[in-house]
Amino acid sequence: MRLYEVVYILDPALDEGAITAKLEKFHELATSNGGEVSAVDLWGNRQLAYPLKKQKAGYYVVAQFTASPEALPEYERLLKLDDEVLRYLLVLNEGEPTSGMSIVSESTKPESAEEEEDEEEDEDDEDDDDGSPPEYQAGRARRRRMEGPPIELLNYKDVGTLSRFLTEEGKILPKRTTKVSSQFQRQLGRAVKRARYLALIPYTRRHEA
Repeated sequence: MRLYEVVYILDPALDEGAITAKLEKFHELATSNGGEVSAVDLWGNRQLAYPLKKQKAGYYVVAQFTASPEALPEYERLLKLDDEVLRYLLVLNEGEPTSGMSIVSESTKPESAEEEEDEEEDEDDEDDDDGSPPEYQAGRARRRRMEGPPIELLNYKDVGTLSRFLTEEGKILPKRTTKVSSQFQRQLGRAVKRARYLALIPYTRRHEA
C-alpha cells in the first residue's frame, strides 16, 4: 500500500449531494484492494487560472488515501470517463497537507542576528520592498529578497509561496536570483508544473493595458 494524494477539479454546477456521491464512488474503487481514505478537504468553488472545458471556475477537492497500485488504472479510467471531472492530478503524497500551505521551520537564529541581517538586506534591497520581480541591469540580476522562515516542504498547492518565485511573465526565477539551493529549485520546478496543470496558477501572465 502507498499513500496517494489526488486533487479533483469538478464541475462548479454540482451540488453537495452530487459531489459527495461522486467522491464515494471514486474512493470506493481506489481503495478496493484494502486501502483507506485518510483525508478529504473540500476547497469549494474557485476561479481557475485559465478555462478548463469552457469553465472559468471549478470545485476543488483534495483527498488522501492509501491504495494498492493495481487498483489505480481502473480508478483513473473512471475519472477520465466522467465529464463532470474537469481535471484531476494523482500523485504520491510526500507529506504535503491537504490545505494549500507549505511546511516552514521555526527560525533558530537569535533575534539580534536576524535584526542585523534585516538591516543589511534593507540597505541592499531598498528598491525591492514592493515585492516586484528583480530588475536586470548591466547583465546582472539584482538579488530578490525572500522573507520568511525556511521552507521545509514546498506544497504544490501553495499558490502564495509559488508566486513569490515567479516573474511577471510567469517564469520561474533562477536560483542565482532567489539564492535557494539546487534541491529546492528542483522541488520548485515540479511544484509549479503541478500547480499550472491544476489551473492554480497560469502558464503565462497577461498584462492589461
